[in-house]
Amino acid sequence: MDVKQGSTTFLKVIIFLIGIAMLALCIFWLPEIAIKDAKVHPDTAYFLIPFVVCAYGFCITFSVALYQAFKLLTYIEKSNAFSELSLQSLEVIKKCAFTIIFLILLGIVSLMVLAKVTGDDAAGPISLSLMGILVTSTVAAFVSVIQRPIKNFLEKM
Repeated sequence: MDVKQGSTTFLKVIIFLIGIAMLALCIFWLPEIAIKDAKVHPDTAYFLIPFVVCAYGFCITFSVALYQAFKLLTYIEKSNAFSELSLQSLEVIKKCAFTIIFLILLGIVSLMVLAKVTGDDAAGPISLSLMGILVTSTVAAFVSVIQRPIKNFLEKM
């Protein structure tokens, strides 16, 4: 096993473990949190619906991006890094990043409405959400930077 294959295999294992954690989050953690919060605050339980929709949308979109990253690593292992397939995977990852940003913004709006109704302070969760937007937009920018040389290479061929 050479260094390149060892590195990509390591990254594939990390992506697989992140995917398992995301699946566990969707199956066990999110429903339990929603049920507990609905029991504690029955008067605002209907506000959980946008949060649950955003959370599951986030998980699904993130899982699609993980799958595309896994495929991209497979292309790299097969020496097809500069191919149309890798360019398509990068495009899907970038679209997933923008979808995640949209879902986080939707969650922020829902949180602000909930804060107005309940009178709570939502500054902490909103600041964490804005940090998530910053990280996701950094990923989208990084993917765009990676796409340019691949597009240039494919146009020259």
